[in-house]
Parts: sequence; C-alpha cells; structure tokens
Amino acid sequence: MNIQDEARRNGLIAEIRDEFSQTAGYTGFHQLDDRVEEALRRVDRSDFIPEDERGAAWINAPLPIGHGQTISQPYIVALMTQLLDIDPGDRILEIGTGSGYQAAILAAMGARVYSVEIIGDLAERARRQLEKAGYEVQQRHTNGYNGWSDEAPFDGIIVTAASREIPPALVEQLKPGGRLVIPVGSRWGYQSLMLVTKDADGGVHEKEVLGVAFVPLVRDSEEAGGTD
Repeated sequence: MNIQDEARRNGLIAEIRDEFSQTAGYTGFHQLDDRVEEALRRVDRSDFIPEDERGAAWINAPLPIGHGQTISQPYIVALMTQLLDIDPGDRILEIGTGSGYQAAILAAMGARVYSVEIIGDLAERARRQLEKAGYEVQQRHTNGYNGWSDEAPFDGIIVTAASREIPPALVEQLKPGGRLVIPVGSRWGYQSLMLVTKDADGGVHEKEVLGVAFVPLVRDSEEAGGTD
C-alpha cells in the first residue's frame, strides 16, 4: 500500500470512529473496538472492489460490485462485526459473501468463516480474491436463507442483505450464547439492523440496533439474474 492509500485508510478509520461516537445512543458502542480496527487496517478493501471503483475504496460508503449488489459501507461492516463479539476460533456463518470483504474482516479476526453466496459470478470472484489475499474461508454457492445445516451450530451468524423476516433456520443453527446480526425489512421500506441472541437455555431475544439500508436478500436464481 502506498503512502497516499495509507493516508486515505487512516482517514477512513477516523470517520468510522467518529460515526461510532455519533451513533452510540442507538448501538451502545461508544467507540470502535481495537480488534475490529486492527482487522479494518489489515484487510485492503480495494482488493474486493471492481477495478473501476478502486479509487473510491477508502470512502465510507457502499459501492457497486455488479449484479445489483454492493460492498457495504465500512462503518456498517465494523458495526456488524463488533456486534458479533468474535473470539479467535469462533465459527461464523456469513449469508451473502458478495465481494468477500466482510468474510476477510472476520477471518482477519481469527474466526473460522463459512460463507454462502447465491450469485455464481460473485461467489467465484470472492473465492479468487479471498484466496489471493490469503484468507481461508469455507464457501458454498447456494441459497443462504436456510443457512448451512451441515456445519451448524455456529457461534455467530451475519447476514449482509435485508430479509423480510428473521429466517428460522438461522436461529436454529445458532449455538446457545451465540449472536445473529441481520438487517430486517423490505427493499423500499424501513430496515432495521437486528441483534438476535440465544441464551444458555435456548431462549431467543431480539434487539433493534439501528436503521439501515441494504440490498434485499436474494432467495432464488431468478432474482439473482440467472448467473449460475
């Protein structure tokens, strides 16, 4: 990374810290966790962005990655990661590999990452980029609405697209003590980032964290544009 990009990354981290402070009343987080910040510094976001968008890699905004999908705003990536409260070695399921950036952040924090993507072209592109960047992620090209039962249960589950409801299968595949972070709502209506926790007795608790705007969770190949 050159000096100019390093300065841009430092500026982005400063913006994310500031946004954590501004949204603390909603999220409960007054500052960016040091481990999340380290992962944001370690993972080069430009590696996961189409070449014609790489000049905007260090802007705190979502960017298009093709097929009507986006790479999430870095602040939102940081917030969702912090909500998961990851420990090294935790098994984390990601629904919606997309660019591969969120998966790389999770892997950089020492998680064992399992990621599902329904859009074939994005799944393959993310696989190549993750491999090239040196992040080990187990991937499947399939509909993620029903999770990944063969590898369940998981310490944490993160969904990177908005679902109209919290998928029951994902709650079922969460370990006791685990956390599910998911945006819930319709494409054109209000969406809320939700934290779902499962206690030691299997009780499930939901908490609204913040209003967000995500692309919708793709449920079948027709919605994905038939890119298999």
